[in-house]
Amino acid sequence: QVQLVESGGGTVQAGDSLRLSCVASGRPVNSFSMAWFRQAPGKEREFVAGITWNGGLTNYADAVKGRFTIDRDNSKSMVSLQMSSLKPEDTAVYYCALRWKPIVTIPIQSDEYTYWGQGTQVTVSS
Repeated sequence: QVQLVESGGGTVQAGDSLRLSCVASGRPVNSFSMAWFRQAPGKEREFVAGITWNGGLTNYADAVKGRFTIDRDNSKSMVSLQMSSLKPEDTAVYYCALRWKPIVTIPIQSDEYTYWGQGTQVTVSS
């Protein structure tokens, strides 16, 4: 079993930056893709960004491309999401996810991911 714990959420103003972190524990996760999803009130959970096990491949949703950056530190079993130029429409609960399959891809479908964190709230005011 793997536990994922997110941190770094908060309330910021439009244009500000925020960095989310997710730490994994329980089992080694360095061989698996990880991703960030988000879910706004009344909306479905959506893919935000993903990264392969060694950081060699990343993928971003069009809505965040150029503003968000995902990276990981396997020595700390950590994946982070640097968010810049935040907009009110970025307001959501952000979830960290791990795909427990040794395949070097970054699916955007949430059901492809095996483990999930509890989420961290990000609120961007205008």
